[in-house]
Amino acid sequence: MTFDQAALFLIMGGVLGLLLWGRWRYDVVAFGALVLAVLIGVVDARHAFEGFGHAAVIVIALVLIISRGLAQSGAIEMLTRNLIKADRPLPVHIAIMGGVGAALSAFMNNVAALALLMPVDIQTARRARRSPALSLMPLSFATILGGMTTMIGTPPNIVIAQFRADALGKPYGMFDFTPVGLGAAAVGLAFVALIGWRLIPAGRAKADAHRELAALEAYVMEVLVPEKSPAIGRKFRDLKAQAEEADVWLLGLVRRGRRTSRPAGEEIRKGDVLVIEGSPEGLEQFASALRLDLSRSRKHGSLLADTLAMAEAVVPKDARIIGRSAQSLRLLARRGVILVGIARHGRRVKGRVRQEKIQPGDLLLLMGPENGLEETIRWLGALPLESKAVAVAQRQKAWLAMGLFGLAIVAAAAGLAPLPVALAAVVVGYVALRIISLSQIYESVEWPVIVLLASLIPIGAALETSGGTGLIAQSILWLTKGLSPVLVLLVIMIVTMTLSDMLNNVATVLVAGPVAVQVARALSVNPDSMLMGVAVAASCAFLTPIGHKNNTIIMGPGGYSFGDYWRMGLPLELLILAVSVPLILVFWPL
Repeated sequence: MTFDQAALFLIMGGVLGLLLWGRWRYDVVAFGALVLAVLIGVVDARHAFEGFGHAAVIVIALVLIISRGLAQSGAIEMLTRNLIKADRPLPVHIAIMGGVGAALSAFMNNVAALALLMPVDIQTARRARRSPALSLMPLSFATILGGMTTMIGTPPNIVIAQFRADALGKPYGMFDFTPVGLGAAAVGLAFVALIGWRLIPAGRAKADAHRELAALEAYVMEVLVPEKSPAIGRKFRDLKAQAEEADVWLLGLVRRGRRTSRPAGEEIRKGDVLVIEGSPEGLEQFASALRLDLSRSRKHGSLLADTLAMAEAVVPKDARIIGRSAQSLRLLARRGVILVGIARHGRRVKGRVRQEKIQPGDLLLLMGPENGLEETIRWLGALPLESKAVAVAQRQKAWLAMGLFGLAIVAAAAGLAPLPVALAAVVVGYVALRIISLSQIYESVEWPVIVLLASLIPIGAALETSGGTGLIAQSILWLTKGLSPVLVLLVIMIVTMTLSDMLNNVATVLVAGPVAVQVARALSVNPDSMLMGVAVAASCAFLTPIGHKNNTIIMGPGGYSFGDYWRMGLPLELLILAVSVPLILVFWPL
């Protein structure tokens, strides 16, 4: 083993270890690894940043922008407005929602597809008086499955397509993934609709769904007792009658920054902070009745004005607020918005809300000016849980948005224009038609994913040119010595699938793709068979909430725990393997 190989293995091993640890965000880890590789000389400094201009990076960014444009135009709302029917049997509801989610994910970012459909699904669950946990996980899995069916449906397919161009001279086309991906997705959708949802733990899908939903809507709030509040001079326990009337609970009293251990007999003073719990409506009613101040900063005045609103949002794993508190982020001072409450895994956070560090999957209850809440949610990197109607003027552009996108897909599939050029033309058209603004273009791009991919591409290329991927391929061949190529394909898929359950799927496919080609060449079989196996396996992250962003997003709204996913995810992954391997052998024979 040469120095370059050893150094690159250590760097990639460190990257995978740090991604698994999760302490630092994946884009920081990847960019740091690239800088280190350049400094020690294993990546040529002249080519260090070529990844930012790689076709796969450009296509992913363009797909994200187009996804935002389709949503902005009202095209998605046109497709989903008739989905809310609470009287449908649950398997039928899951099949319809999952089918729409999979279809959307085939042509737009699957995270965007879930973000659009999740509020619809939650609203339907509330109308049907059942737990959203029964349908959110199937919906998340369906959007992941749908991404496997086209080249632009998921980043792993985009990366594999462009890698094939580098390795074999020609990229995959738009629909080259469809025969295998569509078959696997169809079987997977049937499974989650008919069987999968029944495997969700009884604690999440209990019969008393109304009580579970009520628990998910209960939040902890801190309210300041101002100078003219009628609560001053009254005992803490004397406020219970008004609290019961508003259907809220008195949890504690904070005085001079310290929580009082036995507050019942304490007399309320100016500057005290009451810790209360209840629904958004009840909390506001109680605070209004006693003229309590939601703001901890006098310069912002009372936040009980008629123009204020409350909004719920879920936190994905790359949001700005991850690992930080509202206090450290200075949310009130910067945005004029208060973090009212936090729900985590279906339970209310009972600590000091503004000092609590936010975790991926948390549900946030925010209060602020009605016209600024949506912008603040986007600034935080969170996703709103309330479905909002699209402006009528924009709905008139829905067919234009879909038509432009459809023309680009046809042009790329027919070879009339390279895919990046066709998608770029759509973005220009969206801007010209004012479907999407210039600022929204930059907001739409998931820059951490772009930095991750652009940073790892040069490292992956160096690993391949140094012979490192060849060593990994030889190790796999040694471990599978005597096995048929079909079983070797199955082993590669299992390893890739396992890595994707724990790591970012883009990072996984950048390592697994070159290894698959090396193994295929050593066995003298069709490299396309192995690459298709990697593409399918890299997209199947169903065992954990950290393997795919969609699984993280539903964690809070569904009240899921880390160990809930494998119950449906493991049989689904085994089913995908059982279906996709024969399909690969038919459409991409060894």
